[in-house]
Amino acid sequence: MCRNIKTLYNFQPPATDEEIRASALQYVRKLSGFAQPSKANELAFARAIDEVTQASRALLDSLVTKAPPRDRELESGRQIPLPNGDRDRLASRGPTERISCALSRRPPEPALRASRPLDFPA
Repeated sequence: MCRNIKTLYNFQPPATDEEIRASALQYVRKLSGFAQPSKANELAFARAIDEVTQASRALLDSLVTKAPPRDRELESGRQIPLPNGDRDRLASRGPTERISCALSRRPPEPALRASRPLDFPA
């Protein structure tokens, strides 16, 4: 639901009003739990989107940094690096296999330990 919420600060070219509004829309959708508001909530939904858009624009305009602006094209093409050529291997698998493979790489969960011995009825 929040796929359009992206980092918008310190890019060249700067974030457009459309990008900021798309992020505001996704934020309001996530916060409200509605992808599309009912007729009764349309006005409140639209007002919230406008206010979040304005607040986001004000925030982006007031932030300062010494870092050079990032290139939007380079950042959009960036992929998360996977070790040992896993990207090619995962690309050939179906969605279910990709999920199970990714889950198998999670660090092991710590063993559950009872703070006191458990008493089970006989």
